[in-house]
Amino acid sequence: MKKIGVILLQAGYWAVYLLLIVLFDIVVSLTAHRQFVGRRFWWMFWHNPVWMYLLFPAVVAFYTSYSVLFPRLMVRRRFGWLAFSMLFGVAMMAVIVVELAGLLTGVSFGLSVDTGVLVVFLSVVGLVNGLLGLVIKGFVTWVGEMRLKEELNRRNYEMELALIRSQLSPHFLFNTLNNIDVLIEKDGVRASGYLNKLSDLLRFMLYETKSSLVPIGKELEYIEKYIELQRIRIANPAAVRYTVEGEAGRLMVEPMLFLPFIENAFKHAEKRGDDAIGICIVLGEGRIVFDCKNRYRGGAAEGGGLGNGLIRKRLSLLYPGKHTLEIRAENDLYQAKLILDAKAN
Repeated sequence: MKKIGVILLQAGYWAVYLLLIVLFDIVVSLTAHRQFVGRRFWWMFWHNPVWMYLLFPAVVAFYTSYSVLFPRLMVRRRFGWLAFSMLFGVAMMAVIVVELAGLLTGVSFGLSVDTGVLVVFLSVVGLVNGLLGLVIKGFVTWVGEMRLKEELNRRNYEMELALIRSQLSPHFLFNTLNNIDVLIEKDGVRASGYLNKLSDLLRFMLYETKSSLVPIGKELEYIEKYIELQRIRIANPAAVRYTVEGEAGRLMVEPMLFLPFIENAFKHAEKRGDDAIGICIVLGEGRIVFDCKNRYRGGAAEGGGLGNGLIRKRLSLLYPGKHTLEIRAENDLYQAKLILDAKAN
């Protein structure tokens, strides 16, 4: 919980408490002529500062519980010592307040029923405020822990996203550089074009992905360049089929959301035949349908080497209740179909 929130919470508590003191004074003033447990008891209230009886014990008990008892006893679950400390502390404080009131007024109260009632009354005031101090401190601690957990979840998500990027970038970069190196001797102009595409991709991965959302048009450009660079090492041009249907419009999407599936397809596909890899993206009003298929030999790998579990977790964080992911592996066909309710800018 932020410091300003804690200050406002405590200020509100004491404002309410002071209001109760004022109401208590009003009630006492209206009934002062009545006998309660002796006129001397009420005389003590009216001829001594009210704060000494109602405010001083409350403040001491509250902040003793808030700052000392909660972190040292409550957190460590030493409930026996906590109860003893509170009861003994408020009783001693009540006696001290009564003695201090006697010194200020010059009246020696001594041992009497009125004095006993006053000690018990002040003890109850201190005990109630002490318990409320524990409750408020517990609430502040709970809110702080919730904020910490949220921050940890956010950091974990950022680390997972960074892990995805770090897993994609080196693997893709080294393969592409090797392919371009081979191509330089055969066709320098074509190799230069691929280097420009690679530069654009790296710029996108390093800078554009820092935003939580990017226009779907930029994401499609990134995917198209990625596919073009992957085509360098594919002998059969018909092995990869990539289509986009619909208009991008103002749709926004989380960056690098589809790439793990595409990378997985290129990594495990049998690329000799036609349509070994099929990627289709359909854009609609507030909706994106991504369909990626590849033919493979042996077991189908899980998306991007990071696993479908991590991909599903990322989707659940980014699009809770707003996505559908279906992954199937039948015969020699591996398919991942993702439907998103996309946001518009």
